[in-house]
Amino acid sequence: YIFSLVAPLMILLSIIGFISRKDSKKIFYLPIGLMGIFIISEKEFSRLNKRKQILNKIKSYKQTK
Repeated sequence: YIFSLVAPLMILLSIIGFISRKDSKKIFYLPIGLMGIFIISEKEFSRLNKRKQILNKIKSYKQTK
């Protein structure tokens, strides 16, 4: 449950840090945001693959009957 909040918080922290900084240190917040986006997209991709695998197992089970 806690890990599901980490990626959006990383993105939010990155946006706030990027907007609030005035000097050249803005670039330090970019990797945090990119990691948050990567975590969310990877989780969504793996969930999509798992759902396809489950659907294929259900279809193959129905065909064998």
